[in-house]
Amino acid sequence: MDNIREIISERRINKRIKEIGAQISEEYAGKELHMISVLKGGAFFTCELAKRISIPVTLDFMSVSSYGDEKSSSGVVKIVKDLDESIEGRHVMVIEDIVDSGRTLSYLMKMLRERKPESLALCTLLDKPSRRTHEVHVDYTGFEVPDVFIVGYGLDYAQKYRNLPFIGEIVEE
Repeated sequence: MDNIREIISERRINKRIKEIGAQISEEYAGKELHMISVLKGGAFFTCELAKRISIPVTLDFMSVSSYGDEKSSSGVVKIVKDLDESIEGRHVMVIEDIVDSGRTLSYLMKMLRERKPESLALCTLLDKPSRRTHEVHVDYTGFEVPDVFIVGYGLDYAQKYRNLPFIGEIVEE
């Protein structure tokens, strides 16, 4: 078991997700929003966020990988699971657990734009701009975090710790 220090509490996460849900509901009023959850980590945030959005929402899922079992990106972006339905002409929002280097999201957003959605936005629970190597515009951010390895609330290390109800840092002993 790794030593994990809590840096964002479950209470703070829930409060911020409620605020983002209200903002999205207001900005997309009168529209239907198609949410694309980036698996696996984004599923936790996507479900909680969807419950707090008052406009009609549809969901789809993608799995994109650039980490494997390492603590840093491999640099290779791989689509593991593509969308089940077309996004052409729809208001689309990609939901991610964390934006780090931006490599994966830069690639993914470019690919999705080519599929001709009416609009395309990006929402992330966590943003780590100090690590950005690829330009990516984040429309909705839960929290900005420091350059430490983060787990919990969907984020993992070698598939462990996703189920933690808070955001924590793995602390080397």
